[in-house]
Amino acid sequence: MTRTWDITTVTDAARARIDTARLAAAYGVPGLERTRLTAALSAHLHQCLVEGGTWRLDLEAAPAPSEDGLLRAVVTSCDDTGAERRPPWHMTVACPQGGDAADTVPAADDPETLAEGLLGADEDTALVLEKLAEQEDLVTSHREELHQTNQGVLALHAELDAAGQAQRELFAAERAARREAETARRRLTFLADASAVLTASLNHDEIVRRLRSLLVPEYARSVDVWLLDGGEEELPSVPRPAAAVTAARSGRPQYAADHPGGLPGVDDRPPSTAYPSVPLLCIPLSARRTALGVLTLAPSGARWDADDAVMLIELTRRAGIALDNARRFEHNRDIAETLQRALLTDLPATPGLQLAARYLPATSGLNIGGDWYDAFRQPDGSLITVIGDVTGHGLHAAVMMSQLRTALRAYAVDGGTPGQLLTRLHIFLHHLQPDLYATAVIARFHPDDPTLTWAAAGHPPPVLRTPDGQVHTLDAKPGAMLGIPVEQRIRDHTVTLTPGSTLALYTDGLVERRAEGIDPGIGRLAAALGTFRSADLDADLDGSADLLLNPLLKDSERDDDVCLLLCHLHSRAAEMARPPQSRPAELSR
Repeated sequence: MTRTWDITTVTDAARARIDTARLAAAYGVPGLERTRLTAALSAHLHQCLVEGGTWRLDLEAAPAPSEDGLLRAVVTSCDDTGAERRPPWHMTVACPQGGDAADTVPAADDPETLAEGLLGADEDTALVLEKLAEQEDLVTSHREELHQTNQGVLALHAELDAAGQAQRELFAAERAARREAETARRRLTFLADASAVLTASLNHDEIVRRLRSLLVPEYARSVDVWLLDGGEEELPSVPRPAAAVTAARSGRPQYAADHPGGLPGVDDRPPSTAYPSVPLLCIPLSARRTALGVLTLAPSGARWDADDAVMLIELTRRAGIALDNARRFEHNRDIAETLQRALLTDLPATPGLQLAARYLPATSGLNIGGDWYDAFRQPDGSLITVIGDVTGHGLHAAVMMSQLRTALRAYAVDGGTPGQLLTRLHIFLHHLQPDLYATAVIARFHPDDPTLTWAAAGHPPPVLRTPDGQVHTLDAKPGAMLGIPVEQRIRDHTVTLTPGSTLALYTDGLVERRAEGIDPGIGRLAAALGTFRSADLDADLDGSADLLLNPLLKDSERDDDVCLLLCHLHSRAAEMARPPQSRPAELSR
């Protein structure tokens, strides 16, 4: 179906609009779409009338692929000039299939029809306005929802910002806690390592040097250690800060500066007159309630950190204990060494038999007091030589050594072979000191017999050099250590001596090394002894003893005592043993 209207005047346009609305209603076009069609058509027709001329409106209904049809309105110009001015206008709306009903719709020619069309247009306008009001209500609702959503988003952003700030604060607190924990761990590690370094030495001068090297420059710019003499206050050799003197007298740490230190457990003092611009921390060195000195430190920075000050006070306390231990050790070592040397025997002079002894105390540690040697005559004229080693070190070992030496001399007065003497010493030591043990070697020389009798109890074997330069280790089966809780009888062993022979008795400090044991050391001793000539030993046995020790000890830290006893049978021993009046003239001279 197609309808056409020619439009020249406003009245023509109004009729065309009303007819279009009525036909659209007849075709079942929804009111909203119908209003859109007629409103658009009216606006276009108004523009056409303004331009002038004659215009034609074609309204045609056509089927569509869907179940609804299409209603198409087309406006074209009937004048050539109009066609040039404006291209055709068209608009299409969907509508149900209602062609038959539309054919019965009359044209709007009379006023009644026009009025009816106008009222219908108002109805359509009311429908549009109603739809518009619904849309406005919907928009208002959406705006309210959007506002509430925006408020929620803003609140959420505020909460997220607060959560982010709290998280940043937590991260900062965690980093600060980690830094503090790392600093505390570093201080504790330093304190443990420094304590180990200080207590590793038993020399108080070395401890002072180590203390300075540990603190400078990380914890102090300078360090001064003022040691008192034996715990008694002495006049300082150089001027000391007043705070150091106060610390020594009061036993409390002192802080001397032009500002309060605020350090825990530390008293504030005025600045030092000698160093007014330098803060000084003076910490007393003490042990067992005895003042040993004062440690004075200048800070590496502007001032002291409280935790560093606490750590330094604890380190100073440990340094005081290390110094006290070193002084006690040195005191006991000196006593033990003095006692040891006082008890060492002056070797007896025997015609034809030369003796040379050497005793060297340990150079490190309190490893002195256990090694000893002795030489004395028995009533039958025999010469007893002995060398031994008491387990343990220090003053107690030196005392036990002296008791064994005295007991051996007492037993030897009644005679007895070396094995018998060692057996008696074993019983004596077991009953006297059940937890103390000793090793020993006894060798007996008789002026009228070339036979050497010897016995050993847990001791390194004697080494014998024969006149031809051969060296033999007298390693016949020895007895067990003296004092162990077993019953034993120590056997005697004999070897024939010829003039020019040399017997070396020694302790394990001469031949034993931690990394290799004792056997290689005995081999080195035998090799060194084999390099001497009998003539050299005859001429200067003391000098030979020194020459023997030097190569054996040059590579040793000497952390144990060393004893060496050389017994040399002179190459002309028989002639030297004769009475002076029967000796050859050259021997008498």
